[in-house]
Amino acid sequence: MALVGKKFPNLSVDAMNEMGDTFKLNVLEEAQKNNKKVLLFWYPKDFTFVCPTELHAFQNAMEEFEKRNVMVIGASCDTPEVHFAWLNTPKDNGGIEGVTYPILADSNRNLSSRLDILDIMSETYDEETGAVTLEGDNVTYRATYLIDEEGTVFHEGINHMPLGRNVNEFLRLIDAYTHVQEKGEVCPANWEEGKEAMNADREGVASYLSLN
Repeated sequence: MALVGKKFPNLSVDAMNEMGDTFKLNVLEEAQKNNKKVLLFWYPKDFTFVCPTELHAFQNAMEEFEKRNVMVIGASCDTPEVHFAWLNTPKDNGGIEGVTYPILADSNRNLSSRLDILDIMSETYDEETGAVTLEGDNVTYRATYLIDEEGTVFHEGINHMPLGRNVNEFLRLIDAYTHVQEKGEVCPANWEEGKEAMNADREGVASYLSLN
């Protein structure tokens, strides 16, 4: 189910910070009450391979996100305790020591199920026992959500497990959406901050294409 143009689910989830504190975090409320955009990125598992490279990449760009008034939140289906162990593992040992943004611990899979981003290939129901057997790891794909200050999703994307994300692309999308909000113009293909945008009408596109 696509969420673009809709409010992000109103659901509180356990989260862990770098201090080892477990608390409830509601992504929708964070956007609305703080008047911030939110970047929420899901990854499959703690203590794996592509995942720490992504968490460090988002951390390295924190200054850029903060300049844009964007809150970064990581998320997986691991428990808070596993998150904290990973946060205390040095980078040169595959850990995420130094990461400062909160990480959701959706171990009951309430939010990831609502978002339909779990790696479940099929479900088999045994009529005799009533048991349901899942095929797949039942962990999340690399899903990313950009949410505006009103809690509306303006971008969502899902990568398969082996494909790491490009953090700069999310900065570009945030810049583009902010330009739309502030200027009322639309952003054409490959738009970047400082480049020409256009009016959303026939004259606007004709003028833009004539110059590009």
